[in-house]
Amino acid sequence: MWVKICGIRDRAAATLVAALAPDAIGLNFYAGTIRHVDATIAAQIASSLPSSIEPIGLFVNKKAETIHSVCSRCSLQTIQLHGDELPETIRELADYDASYRIIRAWNLGPEGLGPLGDYLSRLRELKVRPTACLIDARVEGKHGGTGRIVDWELLGREYDHSEWPPLILAGGLTPENVADAIQAVKPWGVDVASGVESAPGVKDFSLVEQFIQSAREASESMNDVDHL
Repeated sequence: MWVKICGIRDRAAATLVAALAPDAIGLNFYAGTIRHVDATIAAQIASSLPSSIEPIGLFVNKKAETIHSVCSRCSLQTIQLHGDELPETIRELADYDASYRIIRAWNLGPEGLGPLGDYLSRLRELKVRPTACLIDARVEGKHGGTGRIVDWELLGREYDHSEWPPLILAGGLTPENVADAIQAVKPWGVDVASGVESAPGVKDFSLVEQFIQSAREASESMNDVDHL
């Protein structure tokens, strides 16, 4: 189970989280969140990580040119788009650097995932495919990190695992519920920010450790069942 800890804001926190061996950490460049990090600090964090942990840049409604500039400065190869970016933005990023890995975040509302299917169809027309899709809960005026839980039943019913990119589950995950979420949705990966914090923007490293352990144990248990 791929695990990302999002909203790392300084090198000290990055070092402590890295010691717990997640697969990735998220660097949030969206100025409208308490978890925002500037490019100078982000570059320091990215350069301090072991090669086994991928730094991921999170952007909201930025132009492809700006995203590419920040990623070049911070040596980032994986980009998470968490706003209202058009499919053409992903095409432009691929034109800047074909090796970019793009995670397209999508906020799930009561209408389901039909609009995501349309979005992915447009990407196919543009001959580009996201590395993964991250599904978060929709909260009007917010771009992730709200702690709102995704409708797991709706997501599990509508996500087309056979045709769509690998699924990363986010939205209200905690050490207490991540195992149930994995069993219900069967994602490729999980992403957490507020669910492992003692206060907004402040990571609780005990919770981070519990989350990683719970996610991986749930994944192993599910795989054991699949192989019976």
